[in-house]
Amino acid sequence: MVFDRYLFKSLGIATLFISVTLALVIFLTQSLRQLELVVDAGASGGLFLLLTLLALPRFFEIILPIALMAAIVFTYNRMIMDSELLVMRAMGASPRALARPALYMAGIVTVILLVMTSWLGPVTLSNMQSLRSTIKAQYSTLLFREGVFNSVGKGLTIFVRDRAPGGDLHGLMIYDGRPENKAPVTVVAKRGVLVSTDQGQQVVVYDGSRQAYDLDTGNLTRLDFARYTIDLPEGSSPAGPRWREPDERTLWELFNPDMKSEADKTYRRDFILEANRRLVSPLLAPAFALIGLVSLLLGPVDRRGMGRRIALAVFSVSMLEGLYITAFNFSKHSVMGLVAMYLLVLVPLIGGTWLLHPSSEAAQQRFIRLLQRRRILP
Repeated sequence: MVFDRYLFKSLGIATLFISVTLALVIFLTQSLRQLELVVDAGASGGLFLLLTLLALPRFFEIILPIALMAAIVFTYNRMIMDSELLVMRAMGASPRALARPALYMAGIVTVILLVMTSWLGPVTLSNMQSLRSTIKAQYSTLLFREGVFNSVGKGLTIFVRDRAPGGDLHGLMIYDGRPENKAPVTVVAKRGVLVSTDQGQQVVVYDGSRQAYDLDTGNLTRLDFARYTIDLPEGSSPAGPRWREPDERTLWELFNPDMKSEADKTYRRDFILEANRRLVSPLLAPAFALIGLVSLLLGPVDRRGMGRRIALAVFSVSMLEGLYITAFNFSKHSVMGLVAMYLLVLVPLIGGTWLLHPSSEAAQQRFIRLLQRRRILP
C-alpha cells in the first residue's frame, strides 16, 4: 500500500505537469487564431482571453491520454533506473501489482474525460462560437480592411484609408449601387463609425459629400453633409439564433435532437456518430496506459536503459491515435469506420489487461519472445 501511494502520487504529479505544459502550448496556438479576430474587430483583451480559454477544454480529450501515457513511461523508467522496481519484483510483486497505481490513475483520467466530452467540452465550444459571432456582429470593423475596397454585400463597396484604435474610420469612400436605390451613389467622408441598432448595423459618416447620377436628367448631383447614414446589409446585423454543430452539443442533446428542426433531422446520423465518439474517446486513456505498462513491465529489466521499449510504446500510441482519427473520419461515410473505432480502443484494453494478469504467464512469455526476436528486449 505504501508503494501504491508513492507511485500514485508520482504519476499524479507527472500527469498534471505534462498536461499543464501541453495545455500551455495549445493555449498559445489558439491565442494566435483568436488574435486576428479580436484585433481586427477592436474588441478588448478580456474577450481575447475568454475566447482562448473557452477553446481549451475540448483539447483535453487529446492532451490527457497522451499526458498519462508520458507520465507512466517517465515514472516507471525512472524507478527502473533507480532500482526501485527491481526491489519490488524481488519482493514478489507481479506486473499487475506494479501496474495497479497507474490503472487507478487511468480510471480517474477516464472519468474526467467523460465529463469533458459529454458536457464541459461542447458547452465551452458552443459558447466560444456564439461569442465569436457576437464579436463579428457588434465589432464589425472586422468587415473593413484598411487600404482595400471591401465588398459588403451585393452592390455595396467600402474603402477605408485607416482605422483608429478606438474603432473610428478615416478616409472613407463608399459606393452604393444596391438594386433598391434609384441610382448608384458615391459617398466620400473624412471619418465614420459603425453603430448597431435594433434594425441592423449602419455606417455613420461625417464631413463629406454624396454624389449621385440622376437617370432622368442625366446630371450629376452633389450633396455636402455634416452627417450621413448608410444601412449595411442584413448579413452584417447583430448575431441571432445559431444552429449548433454536433460537436457543440452535450451528450444528452446528441441522443435527443429537436425533431421539429429540419436541420436536426438532416444531421441525425452525425449526431449518433458524434455521440459514439464521445463515449469511446475517454477509453483511449486506459488504452494508452496499458500500452506503456506492457512495454515497460513485461520481460527482463535492463538498467542500462529502456530506450527501445519506450520507443515501442511511443510508436504504438502514435499509430493507435492516427488510426483512431482515420477511423473516425471514415465512419462519416461507412459504419465500418465506427466498428474500427471501437476495435482500436477495445483491443489494446482487453489485450493489455490480459497480458498483465498473473494467470497469463504463457501469453507473457510469448509476448516477451516476440519482442526478443524483434530485438526490442535483450
